[in-house]
Amino acid sequence: MESYTIGQAARLLGVSVDTARRWADAERFPTRREGSRRMVQGPDLAAFCVRVAQEGDEDEETPHTSARNAFPGIVTAVKLGTVDAQVEIQAGPHRVVSLLTREAVEELGLEVGARAVARVKSTSVFVDRG
Repeated sequence: MESYTIGQAARLLGVSVDTARRWADAERFPTRREGSRRMVQGPDLAAFCVRVAQEGDEDEETPHTSARNAFPGIVTAVKLGTVDAQVEIQAGPHRVVSLLTREAVEELGLEVGARAVARVKSTSVFVDRG
């Protein structure tokens, strides 16, 4: 299972490291210590990303952009079919859903809490392991 530093979590959430630390201090998501570093488990961060996106933040006026149509984020759901799969990625305030083969999901090792990058071209979304 993947885990993230507070800095990595902040980047995935699209907030400053200070904001991520304040949220962790307020116990909005669980952390644990590894030496001097605070770590967040991937599934815990994925669940928090979904909550934050659903809550929205009307006070924040930061524009959300995609450099070269890439949406780095965290996998929040994986639904496997016999041949196909559906992968949901929370990329900051954006929820990206991609349909791809089950084989691709397994080869990329995509699971809830894993970093991933959704790449959008026309009407297709390509997913890279982050």
